Amino acid sequence: MKNDSTGLTNAGSEPEERVLEAALRPRNLDDFVGQSRVRQQLSLVLEAAKIRERTADHVLLSGPPGLGKTTLSMIIAAEMNAPLRISSGPAIQHAGDLAAILSSLTEGEVLFLDEIHRMSRPAEEMLYMAMEDFRVDIIVGKGAGATAIPLELPPFTLVGATTRAGLLPGPLRDRFGFTGHLEFYTAKELELVLRRSAMMLDLSVTSLAFTEIAGRSRGTPRIANRLLRRVRDWALVHKLEEIDHKAAAAALDMYEVDARGLDRLDRGVLEALCTKFGGGPVGLSTLAIAVGEETETVETVAEPYLVREGLMGRTPRGRIAMPGAWEHLGLKMPKDAIFANAQSYENDED
Repeated sequence: MKNDSTGLTNAGSEPEERVLEAALRPRNLDDFVGQSRVRQQLSLVLEAAKIRERTADHVLLSGPPGLGKTTLSMIIAAEMNAPLRISSGPAIQHAGDLAAILSSLTEGEVLFLDEIHRMSRPAEEMLYMAMEDFRVDIIVGKGAGATAIPLELPPFTLVGATTRAGLLPGPLRDRFGFTGHLEFYTAKELELVLRRSAMMLDLSVTSLAFTEIAGRSRGTPRIANRLLRRVRDWALVHKLEEIDHKAAAAALDMYEVDARGLDRLDRGVLEALCTKFGGGPVGLSTLAIAVGEETETVETVAEPYLVREGLMGRTPRGRIAMPGAWEHLGLKMPKDAIFANAQSYENDED
């Protein structure tokens, strides 16, 4: 997925950005803000494992990007005082790739597999036995002369992360001892995230400025921290010792992140939908061409947030602009658009 040109909220991280993001990650469950239910449940799982002096059960974390799945995997390793190995589903395309990783694990090690639903099927089937029996069969030779050599593995904890839990096959999902779904953050929770980050970055920020940044962060801590760093840069250039509400708003306006958290791509999609296609319905590929982006980028980057905010709808006949989209863009909604939307509500099966 190419999303490095879709605006600040979706920009790909440069090396310096990744270093800063890593520095701002909480190190333990007490410092982790939000996701209170998942934190409580996970804390219980880890504490019980330590009391039993066993490795923790395998953990599956699901939810949209940027909510803390990678951070929680690091916290799990830290809480269990165990080393952490990080890989991803797309990087494991053959069973041999997975076998090489599993065979090099040490006892108690935490293996984090990001986007686990994108792992190849042969590797996935090998993982079943590894998770359940801590054993894999290495196939040597080909054809009728092929033999399976069993390889015992030390007990380990697998932490799988996925943005699309529905794509995980049942047999794999059932092998996780604990499953946690991460929800989008409230504005108040994001303010707590920003306060912690500002303290670590040694920034002086007013309460109203935190509220302003949180309101434009799309319910996502990763985006909130990224916007905070951009506001910091703006204040540094303008020689401000304290970041107030006006400074935060001016900085984010310059970066084309509006008061509702929409960036250039989001507004481009809405404007094309309303002005070029009369509010729709219009096919996703046609909409993507109209804004000069790939279909996958519009579908995975812009559409989820626009739908969640009630600005765009999905119907069997295509995407439509909801009444809120016209209002947000300051446009008058045509009467025929209202009729089209009313018909679409009745037939929405997408």
